[in-house]
Amino acid sequence: MTHDNKPLRGRTAIVTGSGRNIGRAIALDFARQGANVVINGHSNAAALEEVAAEARALGVEAMTAIVDVGDAAAVQGMVDAAAQRFGSVDIAVSNVSVREHTPFLDISVDDWQRVLNTNLSSAFYLARACLPHMKAKRWGRIIHISGRDGFSPKANRAHNVTCKAGTFALAKAIAIEFGEFGITANAVAPGIIDTVRDAAHYPAAGDVNGFEARRLAMPLRRLGDANDIAGACSYLCSTAGGYVTGQILHVNGGEFMF
Repeated sequence: MTHDNKPLRGRTAIVTGSGRNIGRAIALDFARQGANVVINGHSNAAALEEVAAEARALGVEAMTAIVDVGDAAAVQGMVDAAAQRFGSVDIAVSNVSVREHTPFLDISVDDWQRVLNTNLSSAFYLARACLPHMKAKRWGRIIHISGRDGFSPKANRAHNVTCKAGTFALAKAIAIEFGEFGITANAVAPGIIDTVRDAAHYPAAGDVNGFEARRLAMPLRRLGDANDIAGACSYLCSTAGGYVTGQILHVNGGEFMF
């Protein structure tokens, strides 16, 4: 038996928010495994094209899509364009979120709707657009990049906490309804990942909430890397992960255990 070092050869993956950080790492890991990739972002066309060029250098096809994932029609258009170019969509990773810190009574109705649309409804829009293609092929992978907030909430983040818990539940609902078609749906919950974005929320190494203090408190004594999350996604798309569905995979260095 020969081992295929491109196990996702012939597959097509859409990764939202893939112009940088975790989304970029996921898209490029899929590309290394042979998948064609759709690189999505909201506005920075140059960043998207840079990631797409990196993917093409790995020997796959890549397209970019500047799309607001909170717009259901725009998401549908992105999926339709990908299916037209590549023949289908096999893997959908919802990786877009905003992080709001607002006391509960200061959250306006507009703020609530905006955060839910970006952090939760976007995952629904992407899955709804991709699932018919997956169902037709009787193979598909839905992955929501979520967070531990749905299990361990923090004050002043009610809208975000609700979304994180919602993505867990949405993955389970999809897993139940579409499992018979060879489709799995899971959520990946990162811990603190050493990215530009996380550094903005934990900026001071000497602070009690700083990166260094959090690192020293972890069983693995290190912060996460975007590639740790990419590896988790690749596992869920692999043959080895084919019997895993409706689950929340926590990737946090043991900082928070269940």
